[in-house]
Amino acid sequence: MAKRSSLSIRIVEGKNLPAKDITGSSDPYCIVKVDNEPIIRTATVWKTLCPFWGEEYKVHLPPTFHSVAFYVMDEDALSRDDVIGKVCLTRDTLAAYPKGFSGWAHLTEVDPDEEVQGEIHLRLEVLPGTGTRRLRCSVLEARDLAPKDWNGASDPFVRVHYNGRTQETSIVKKSCYPRWNETFEFELEEGAGEALCVEAWDWDLVSRNDFLGKVVFNVPGLWAAQQQEGWFRLQPDKPKSRLDEGNLGSLQLEVWLRDETVLPSGCYQPLVQLLCREVKLGTQGPGQLIALIEANTSTECRQEVATNLLKLFLGQGLAKDFLDLLFQLELGRTSEANTLFRSNSLASKSMESFLKVAGMRYLHGILGPIIDRVFEEKKYVELDPSKVEVKDVGCSGLHRPQTKAEVVEQSAQTLRSHLGALLSALSRSVRACPAVVRATFRQLFRRVCERFPSAQHENVPFIAVTSFLCLRFLSPAIMAPKLFHLRERHADARTSRTLLLLAKAVQNVGNMDTPASRAKEAWMEPLQSTVCQGVAQLKDFITKLVDIEEKEELDLQQALSLQAPLVKEGPLFIHRTKGKGPLMSSSFKKLHFSLTTEALSFAKTPTSKKTSLIKLANIRAAEKVEEKSFGSSHVMQIIYTDDAGQPQTAYLQCKSMNELNQWLSALRKVSINNTGLLGSYHPGIFRGDKWSCCHQKDKTDVGCDKTRSRVTLQEWNDPLDHDLEAQLIYRHLLGMEATLREKHRELRGATEASTVLEGPGPAPEDGLAQLFQVLEDLKKAHSSSPAAGPPLEHRNLLELQT
Repeated sequence: MAKRSSLSIRIVEGKNLPAKDITGSSDPYCIVKVDNEPIIRTATVWKTLCPFWGEEYKVHLPPTFHSVAFYVMDEDALSRDDVIGKVCLTRDTLAAYPKGFSGWAHLTEVDPDEEVQGEIHLRLEVLPGTGTRRLRCSVLEARDLAPKDWNGASDPFVRVHYNGRTQETSIVKKSCYPRWNETFEFELEEGAGEALCVEAWDWDLVSRNDFLGKVVFNVPGLWAAQQQEGWFRLQPDKPKSRLDEGNLGSLQLEVWLRDETVLPSGCYQPLVQLLCREVKLGTQGPGQLIALIEANTSTECRQEVATNLLKLFLGQGLAKDFLDLLFQLELGRTSEANTLFRSNSLASKSMESFLKVAGMRYLHGILGPIIDRVFEEKKYVELDPSKVEVKDVGCSGLHRPQTKAEVVEQSAQTLRSHLGALLSALSRSVRACPAVVRATFRQLFRRVCERFPSAQHENVPFIAVTSFLCLRFLSPAIMAPKLFHLRERHADARTSRTLLLLAKAVQNVGNMDTPASRAKEAWMEPLQSTVCQGVAQLKDFITKLVDIEEKEELDLQQALSLQAPLVKEGPLFIHRTKGKGPLMSSSFKKLHFSLTTEALSFAKTPTSKKTSLIKLANIRAAEKVEEKSFGSSHVMQIIYTDDAGQPQTAYLQCKSMNELNQWLSALRKVSINNTGLLGSYHPGIFRGDKWSCCHQKDKTDVGCDKTRSRVTLQEWNDPLDHDLEAQLIYRHLLGMEATLREKHRELRGATEASTVLEGPGPAPEDGLAQLFQVLEDLKKAHSSSPAAGPPLEHRNLLELQT
């Protein structure tokens, strides 16, 4: 049993940001930090004060996190990026919005005295004496302090204030993980109400010292407890009055905190078995449970429910059968062929999720080269004569400006080239398409042929396939390549227009070049010949795509099951040590890494022979390395044991914050069930004769910071978490239980009336009644589970804080 927390984050847009560049504009991007740990960086939107991002993320976190902060930055090529402002949402604030926080929030100024992080380890004792008692405060150590100096570290010391007296520890140079082990005593008077304040500071030789955070205790609480010891989270100083609120612009956000208690697998088996049985029975099921879930799921949560159901059935090997059932349900209520799969039904949403989960790598293989080419060429492309700007394209000859007709013709040639390349890549990709995707499209094609068999509907089965393949998969990826991980950055205005026109052309091909789509935007006429050829190519491709028999499907799936599934791959820089000394002289070498469910391997190139570096079962932790160790904030360490059982560490450098967090997430997720996972680690390196982080000289010393194995980013290719998906489905069914019970009474009344007319017979198996019993059992299991909360000693300590 485990309590899981997750944050669904959508960074929509900003408005009225201040100008940070001499041009009177800014180049804004966002950084998302959870408890001061950077986990997300959006793309930069160039030269605007009202940026639109529209980026969505889901972050899995330990339930003990405190806050999430959104920093809006201005990117500068030649100097340090400017901080525009921030929005901070505490866990308590988010918990007050059961359906999620959504709206505009004013950016506030970033005050250095409020930018604190880390924890301090203290032991507090009330000592008896012959006269007055004494209060002893032992300052032991701190971890994850904010780096305040240019070298990526701090020079921390601690001040302890009580009853007008102040005492200080020694200064620990160049460390965010200092150890002091120093003790201070104060006279304690009976009934004293003075607070004990422990402050951490960064010492500076020339300028004023920097504030690192503080902890305040009420003395009566200490008097009653007599002795307390633990880690305390450093708090900021008193917030200053906000005179600038609203002057720094606003940020539109959607943030939803979800807390779920996931029960042991056995508790969910009855629910999973019931849903699987309903899918196997199809539309002939006794209660048509899936149909009832679809009919009673609101539009707002349909996408989430579709994704959860799909992942659950993927884990059971029934994704194709589940989607086939949804196809039949939608076809059964559709009378007009031209409206088929055009609504946001459960079938449409489930198929969208299915293509992203099962077909993302396939999508990258088809679109990747074309998208890269569009970004690299940066050509001016425009077909709409009313939008053509001649000044953007220069001159075609000796000082003769181009005409609008020439611009349109050049643009058409560019788009024909891109569209032709895309269709050719698609035509060659039949064998590369995953077998389960092909089999699902085969079922869709057959069901539509059965529903619309007449000659006048001969294109309808093809349009049904393209409504998902082109309109809901390829076109959205072309228009927003960053959201599909095809590019790291958003396109600029010129490239965005090219991508939009290419996506429109793909949509016209997917619509089989119907007169309605042709008349909608008459200025797309220059692409007409290529679109007509593309329709023929696409129909031929779909005919081959759906031509997969059951035996071929099983053979392809079996061949795939013999290979360890690829989780993530890409180029990274691995640290190489020169000479015998530990990290005395070092360099990083670029290699291509592949992470599967068995091992982390590397090769010189993507096509070279791979060499296994680390067996998955041997991984003990995957964590970040502090910036000062290698002069980069994008280095991670993988702590593992070699074949001889000896601890080893591999250092890998990524090219960006997002790549670093994606690799860390992938490594943590595939090793989460390993035995011997570490609870602490060293964020520095062992250089010379000591750790660079805490300065301890024992290489086998226990780590000075806690690991963050539960902090991960959700990706479409994540390993399936069957218990979590079942819990989320249970939570949704619980929300519609009252509606389902009402429906059950109606169905039961109709069944009883039918029995009276037709005579007695064998009673049909009641799926809804079984569902209600399963829900009751899960309610009891949740109510009997121990309440999740902080350990007792932490609760006692928190009572002391003010």
